[in-house]
Amino acid sequence: MLKIAIMALTASALVAGCTPIRSAHGYNPDESLPSEIEPGEDTRSTVLARLGTPSTKSIFDENTWFYMSSLHENFAFFRPKVATRDVVAIRFGDDDVVDEVVQYGVDDGEVIQYAARETPTRGRELSLIEQLLGSAGTVRLPGQEDQVPGQIPGQGR
Repeated sequence: MLKIAIMALTASALVAGCTPIRSAHGYNPDESLPSEIEPGEDTRSTVLARLGTPSTKSIFDENTWFYMSSLHENFAFFRPKVATRDVVAIRFGDDDVVDEVVQYGVDDGEVIQYAARETPTRGRELSLIEQLLGSAGTVRLPGQEDQVPGQIPGQGR
């Protein structure tokens, strides 16, 4: 009987560990959705009143606002995976009226390959022994003072 109880507890712990943990990031709409914004009708102030402050604004101009949200799933000890991603770009005209509403999803993104964290330099590379022995003669002993040409040793300035 005790073995069956231990096996049942172990099985339930394993099944509970296999449940993905979901976490939401970014903009979460309260009442109205960004897709409800109408080009030509809504203005910058109505968008701000309905959706709130944007996640970010365009770097190159102040006329594009972005509302970004994503849902991440973390399964056991694996890396978190992006389940859904929504990016809504709202572009305003010069008269502060919405010109365009564009929605992007996970499939619209691109994977960017990052460069290595190492900057190549010119010259030769020193081995470990060359690095250790290269600084052997440059250690300053206690009690030595730097001498300035034309100054008498032992006298201050």
